[in-house]
Amino acid sequence: MKKLFLVFLFVGLLFNVFSVKAKQVSYNRNIPIAIMAYYTGDGTTINNYRIDQLTHLIFSFLHVQGTSLHVDSPKDSITLRQLVALKNQYPHLKVMVSMGGWGGCEPCSAAFSTVKGRQQFARSTKMILDEYGLDGIDLDWEYPAIQGYPGHLFTPQDKANFTDLIKRLRHALGKKKIISFAAGGFDEYLRHSIDWHKVVPMVNYVNLMSYDLVNGYSKVTGLHTPLYSSANQPESVDHAVRYFDSIRLDMHKVVIGAAFYARVWTAVPDTNHGLFQSGKFTAMVNYNDFDSYFNPSKGFKFYWDNASQAPYCYSAEEHAFGTFDDVRSVQLKTEYVKQHHLGGIMFWELTCDKPRDGLLNAIYQAAFQK
Repeated sequence: MKKLFLVFLFVGLLFNVFSVKAKQVSYNRNIPIAIMAYYTGDGTTINNYRIDQLTHLIFSFLHVQGTSLHVDSPKDSITLRQLVALKNQYPHLKVMVSMGGWGGCEPCSAAFSTVKGRQQFARSTKMILDEYGLDGIDLDWEYPAIQGYPGHLFTPQDKANFTDLIKRLRHALGKKKIISFAAGGFDEYLRHSIDWHKVVPMVNYVNLMSYDLVNGYSKVTGLHTPLYSSANQPESVDHAVRYFDSIRLDMHKVVIGAAFYARVWTAVPDTNHGLFQSGKFTAMVNYNDFDSYFNPSKGFKFYWDNASQAPYCYSAEEHAFGTFDDVRSVQLKTEYVKQHHLGGIMFWELTCDKPRDGLLNAIYQAAFQK
């Protein structure tokens, strides 16, 4: 009897050990923060990337036609179905669509200027989400109430209309569907585009575009996606997050942005390694092309700005300056999310990354670091 008891005890201990290990493995599969990828590719290219390292995949873009959300082409329709099918393999993954984008929201101000237009947009969004089995929508209107893409209509009424649009979307979609919006990371947007206290309670995430803070219209170089502010550059991730905190927003809904691309200026004088100097914006370069574009054979040297916690590079030979995120900076951004108990980190965009051991992997690894 004693031997039988010991056998049962031993088996029980083994069961508990394996149960604990199983639970630990299961727990480790749960990504502790939201990791959101905007995605412009098709349903085949997506298989090149580590989908298991994402929580949200946001297809970009759908557009407004009349006052309805519209899938632009049969190819996009096929892609949406292929992306949603990924959920069979990755049950944790949320697949969403984004509306608009830089240059893609020309009709938005007019379309959302009437109750009828906002109602129709909400109804058409529900139809598309239901038809494809999508988990939610991201609104990328650049920008309500302030100048965005040159020539696009904007009015002071956009701010209130955006609030009502979110209200009607939430009513149409119900509580289970995800609603997020891409928010500008610069002061004019933060203070004039959104009625934060009315909008944020109705959405799941505020996707802070804390990149392009020095954009292609600038004739002076700078760091386009800095984590912290500096004397020469007050706008940053931390600057926007501090603003949200000062107006007492729900910080668990704030998702900060990382850039998987560089902005490049030429005709930049060899002063301060090209940082904060005059220049001509020339190109955007994807992270997966950095090795060839910023090659040392072209004279490029890499630098780190301690104040902003951001990288940059400069070639004295070509008088060219580049600003971007790298492995170190996205890891620091991810750590910042955890330290400040934010909702997560998103990035533009997945096809800019290396398929393996790129910036997504750096974010994913940093998400689990204690």
